Amino acid sequence: MGFFSNWGRGPAHDFDSGGATGAVALTKRRPTISLAKQGAAGGNLRINLSWRMRTSDFGTGRRGFDQSTLRNPLKMFKPEMVQAQGPAMVNVDLDLACMYELENGSKGVVQPLGDFFGALNSAPYVQLSGDDRFGSGSGETIYVNMDHHEDIKRLLVFVYIYDGTPAFDRTQAVVTLFPSNGPRIEISLDERAPEARSCAVVMIEKVKGEMMVRREVKYVYGFQAELDRLYGWGLQWGRGYKQKV
Repeated sequence: MGFFSNWGRGPAHDFDSGGATGAVALTKRRPTISLAKQGAAGGNLRINLSWRMRTSDFGTGRRGFDQSTLRNPLKMFKPEMVQAQGPAMVNVDLDLACMYELENGSKGVVQPLGDFFGALNSAPYVQLSGDDRFGSGSGETIYVNMDHHEDIKRLLVFVYIYDGTPAFDRTQAVVTLFPSNGPRIEISLDERAPEARSCAVVMIEKVKGEMMVRREVKYVYGFQAELDRLYGWGLQWGRGYKQKV
């Protein structure tokens, strides 16, 4: 789908922490964290999407010790081919995107589709670095200029499957926020939603003057317009396509 428009932090033990890795995992049990209270209300906030295909869901779900494995023990350490219920490879193109609403009332979206890459040093103060169509190690990254946090009302970071099989349940996708200060913040898309094509991942919004990060992880079966209706953004959406690579 394309887009057309007029354009608390508590004690450390309150969160599921990554321990020595310096990460905080937002979960259903502990879904929020304050950027202000960890001194990250300024600078650039980096938001990264990375994913890789899950192999354990295919076939028996585990690698078995068949006769060929016994003849070649090193086989068990090789990655398995990820396949759907047939000979075709599962093809997934995950896109990272962000709906924004500024304090002056302007609204819009930053996403690869339609080349809405945004801007970092001018409104909307949100910029997408590029479009990774192959799930590379670097993934896709959105930058938010938190020096302009007073101009930002709310940001909804979401992920959608542009093309290929609806396969959120077959990808091990993680959205990671890297604030200018404090631990990184991780949100795993690990809930099973085999037919979903979009997922609202995290909301960054001003609450009583403080920038808060809240885990969402809400799957929908449609695209941006359905997420828009769910969160009451009020944008006008139309069909769009990517250029072939």
